Amino acid sequence: MTFKHIFKAEAKWTSNQEDSTKRFYSKSHQILIEGKPILNVSAAKAFKGDPELYNPEDLLLSSLVSCHMMSYLYVCSQNGIEVLEYSDNAEATLEVSPDGSGRFIEVKLNPKVTIANPDKIQLALDLHQKANQLCFIANSCNFPVLHNATCEVK
Repeated sequence: MTFKHIFKAEAKWTSNQEDSTKRFYSKSHQILIEGKPILNVSAAKAFKGDPELYNPEDLLLSSLVSCHMMSYLYVCSQNGIEVLEYSDNAEATLEVSPDGSGRFIEVKLNPKVTIANPDKIQLALDLHQKANQLCFIANSCNFPVLHNATCEVK
């Protein structure tokens, strides 16, 4: 049996142009999700956005990093692995076509995990594949999500 969950977000944008003859609109806007702080968003700097604000590309990559980590912690708990630390220095590659369209062509996750038991290092590494299979966000992407995981014992 499958379950469906509905997530809602509202986008709000207002023109800040004083001269309506310009052919450039501000990319800065707000995303509102009920019960959560307002998220101020813009385009990436490369696309004439505000470089101090998050952009959709940042948020997509962040979603993958976060979802993979939560899926990984879940499978580790199911397999008796005590995770002490988890970090990831991920990278996404966006390809832009001459017509201005674009798409992500791959994401590289680089999770660095510290566990308690040295006998479970290989299992801890192998579980990244299972986490990827469970990750809601990775399952929604039409590009490869690659993993270059490392594991150490503390």
